[in-house]
Amino acid sequence: MALAVAVTARAQGHGNGNANGHKSQPPSSSALLSPASTTSASPLSWIDDASLLAPGSMTLTISALRWSGADLSEVDAPIVDAAVGLTKRLQIGASIPHVVGSADGTGPVGGLGTAYITGKVALLTEREVKLAVSPVLEILGAGAAQALPVGDSRYQLGLPVSLEVVQGSVRIFAATGFFTRGAWFAGGGTGFQLTPKTGASAAFTRSWAKTDVDGVNRDRREISGGMSHFVRPQIAVYGSLGHTIATADESGAGMTVSGGVTFLLTPNFTK
Repeated sequence: MALAVAVTARAQGHGNGNANGHKSQPPSSSALLSPASTTSASPLSWIDDASLLAPGSMTLTISALRWSGADLSEVDAPIVDAAVGLTKRLQIGASIPHVVGSADGTGPVGGLGTAYITGKVALLTEREVKLAVSPVLEILGAGAAQALPVGDSRYQLGLPVSLEVVQGSVRIFAATGFFTRGAWFAGGGTGFQLTPKTGASAAFTRSWAKTDVDGVNRDRREISGGMSHFVRPQIAVYGSLGHTIATADESGAGMTVSGGVTFLLTPNFTK
């Protein structure tokens, strides 16, 4: 259920650092796609596949992550994600993270982070090739909302498009899209089975946004990878590691470590 989401493209358009004097920008207040915007039951960063849950099925993921920048760090825990399959071509979901605030007030703003309400519509459902579009409603958390210009809404719409190609035990993913405040993203990855219960994945992602400052743009590039394992037929654990490349501190440069557990609930139909 990894989902590509972004916060306001204007939130980082004022200055080159944080108000507290840090040059690093924490994910909870970043204008770009970041590890904090992952609603992930898989370690593919924010790249989404094009598969949908079966009607009546539900997933619940409880996870946590730690991001470390040049002179700042952030912990998000817990991050609660849920999704429900409504029909063969439609599912809905939501993600609500909690940001652990800094004790001295010089780091991330604590409390509820940016929340997302999502839909996912299957456009193509062939066995080997799948295509889906995932409309997103974003509700900015306290840290990101504080950076908004006066009069701007904390609500934002996004439209990610996902492609999935299956070749045996290997799946190839790609996603791209835009958000209403001028943020764009693109990326790709691959996932493959190591054993019947264990999978691995790797991805490259990029997000960018123009700011209010002439000639200044935000650009974030990240390489990530991870593994997942089913400890029970309906319970999986996962862990992932990501690191930015060619990214400035004010655009969220740093390393992200995350992990969690996913529960799959399926309907028990009886005749």
